[in-house]
Amino acid sequence: MSDQTPQQPGPAEPGGPAAPANPDFDAMTRDIADVPAVEVITTVAVHLMSSAAVNLGLAEEGSEHKDLDEARKLIQALAGLVTASATEIGSYHAAPLRDGLKSLQLAFREASLVPDEPGQGPGEKFTGPVYG
Repeated sequence: MSDQTPQQPGPAEPGGPAAPANPDFDAMTRDIADVPAVEVITTVAVHLMSSAAVNLGLAEEGSEHKDLDEARKLIQALAGLVTASATEIGSYHAAPLRDGLKSLQLAFREASLVPDEPGQGPGEKFTGPVYG
């Protein structure tokens, strides 16, 4: 026989008490409020860039995830975000985002069987024509 006392099951264990029905929204709101806007904007932009790159077939698996329609939407959204927020986040943060956006726009043109005319590619209504 063991001299250890059996432990009470935790919330994740069968038979344990149920987890609270509602998360602590006040704590979550406070956490979000503590994040500077520039960090939120750049984080969203990086997520858009990463997803667009995968959809352009630039990930390790390459063409397995290639979907130019999805990439177009993501690049368009990224261009709108970067263009609209550039004056708010300053050139220190906006410049690398613009560079990444331009690289994705050029990669899109290269990946397309029938490339868009200059000024008609994804995001170019916000950035102007992109040339290689």
